[in-house]
Amino acid sequence: MLLDTSSLYFRAYFGVPDSVRAPDGTPVNAVRGLLDFIARLVQDHRPDDLVACMDFDWRPHWRVDLIPTYKAHRVAEETPSGVPDEEEVPDTLSPQVPVIDAVLDAVGIARVGAADYEADDVIGTLTARAVGPVDIVTGDRDLYQLVDDGRGIRVLYPLKGVGTLQVVDEALLREKYGVGGSGYADLALLRGDPSDGLPGVPGIGEKTAAKLLAAYGDLAGIMAAVDDPASKLTPAQRKRLDEARPYVAVAPRVVRVASDVALPEVDPAVPRTPRDPAGLERLAERWGLGGSLQRLLTTLHSGAC
Repeated sequence: MLLDTSSLYFRAYFGVPDSVRAPDGTPVNAVRGLLDFIARLVQDHRPDDLVACMDFDWRPHWRVDLIPTYKAHRVAEETPSGVPDEEEVPDTLSPQVPVIDAVLDAVGIARVGAADYEADDVIGTLTARAVGPVDIVTGDRDLYQLVDDGRGIRVLYPLKGVGTLQVVDEALLREKYGVGGSGYADLALLRGDPSDGLPGVPGIGEKTAAKLLAAYGDLAGIMAAVDDPASKLTPAQRKRLDEARPYVAVAPRVVRVASDVALPEVDPAVPRTPRDPAGLERLAERWGLGGSLQRLLTTLHSGAC
């Protein structure tokens, strides 16, 4: 089980009241909400391995160099080259992220990230390496591109907390979007995604993109059809795709998650007892983690019985 950690703690932050606070009054709604999420996921799905995948760079410069609008609307402050830009996040969420990191480390849940890469790329790499089924827990539809029924790779998409998860497999993707997992990145590239600052091809919406992919197989096939006078593209489609060549040439590298990121070695096994009991006790007292942490520890321990 691979957790898109920032996606989940954002959902926890907005789903748990900010009246949930530490003894000193500091909000810990994202921390406690995430711990409850993980406890529920482990209880319901009993994974053998569990990895919290991290955004060490939520907006890598190499992606921005290719498409300057990439996530530009979410930048709070631009930073010098080589340093990740600051993301616009609620004032009371940012201080909770280091607490989340510390608690996950003390519990012993593997936490993995890579410089210059997003959590999506970490997930893509770990998925590529996996020898068995993989459940990806994320509220980010970008990761639908990894769904592969043949390899047992699916996305668990939270609809309400993590108590209600939509299991995304290729059948669901074909029903909803008209493509399988391997075609989802091309669909997203063509249609665009305002939430990520991806412009897409003007005039090519989701339904048209799906029809083009069904007719021509993939992005390369579609662009080959642009150059083929005998293809059945409409004049408007041919013109729009032809004019979008500069975008189409670079967008695949931006949209498709990486699968070959160098990652540190970690033990992904679900921990049955805390890695640092004393440190965890200090964190629990300092931040008032109470029942949320206890529920997680009880659930992790019960997996060994």
